[in-house]
Amino acid sequence: MSNSDFLKALNNEFTSRVPRTEYSAHVHWELIKAVTGINTDIIEQRENASREFVKKWRYGFFWNTLVNRKHLEEHGRTTRMGHAEYAEKPDGATDYDSITTNPFSDPEKALELDPVKEYGCFEESVLISSFRQKYEEMEKKFPQAHNMTGIYITMVSGLLEIYGWDTFLTLIAYDDKKLGKIIYGYYEWISQFYSALAKTDIPVIMSHDDICWTSGPFTHPDWYRKYIFPCIKKLWRPLKDAGKKIIFTSDGNWTEFFSDIIDCGADMAVMEPCSDMALFAEKYGKKTGFTGNADCRILLSGTKDDIKNEVKRCMNIGKKYPGFIMAVGNHIPPNTPVDNALFYNEMYEKMCIR
Repeated sequence: MSNSDFLKALNNEFTSRVPRTEYSAHVHWELIKAVTGINTDIIEQRENASREFVKKWRYGFFWNTLVNRKHLEEHGRTTRMGHAEYAEKPDGATDYDSITTNPFSDPEKALELDPVKEYGCFEESVLISSFRQKYEEMEKKFPQAHNMTGIYITMVSGLLEIYGWDTFLTLIAYDDKKLGKIIYGYYEWISQFYSALAKTDIPVIMSHDDICWTSGPFTHPDWYRKYIFPCIKKLWRPLKDAGKKIIFTSDGNWTEFFSDIIDCGADMAVMEPCSDMALFAEKYGKKTGFTGNADCRILLSGTKDDIKNEVKRCMNIGKKYPGFIMAVGNHIPPNTPVDNALFYNEMYEKMCIR
């Protein structure tokens, strides 16, 4: 039912319940234990416990991509910015990473980069097979939810994996035109993955690109409209021509660019609480789906009244639109108090009925 409700929402058809999804909750082991009764302290039981959790919380879709920094690292150089400890992996390992490296600290040398030459071409048949294999793996892991695959490093996110924030922002100011040529070169490189996706039979594609900070755009909006959005629109064209549905995700406050992403062809948008979901709903909600945007900080430290009011806020915005999907943005992290997460779910269940 949750799967079919999501597809109806994606196609702008009303359902009796507001569908939902969540991010990272499927690795919140204490929460999963509380919801499923499965002992997640036993590593071998975690995969099944995650599956049961997603089923019990009735995910409409499961957020997933395939193409990430590893595809850059396979042939070329990337910057490592380190990673704070966020979650314990299913195998019990930590995701903490203290290593930082930057092979592009010299601006002049950084501007010599040829992305196609540096990061190489992949055989299309191999890419198609990889996408299909990942999709089938997700179908087996979470059969109750609608699954997808996609690309994490679309434009800005990919350039950040290459340069890191310091060098990337420096290059924007140092030589915008030379950087522009590299951006177009990156577009040429990443387009091979979008072209391959268009030739798969996977119906829903996730296109991720962290285009903004929490405070909004990190440079003048004109820069995005000159270099980034024309590339995204061209990347999505083969997907649209093939009849795929595209879900776009960005962290941060990208309210400034709602119209640009709609113009690129997004069928649904995933947003954090810092983006203005009410504005998106008012302007585009009749034709375009949207997912969000309860504030995870309220689940972390708010009262039950705070949590109830946050779910109510989201429902008041989205419930009257057919393409609304409820979710906490940008994640339900593992340090979220279990009681708060359970109460959030209780409020969702009470308020999701149309």
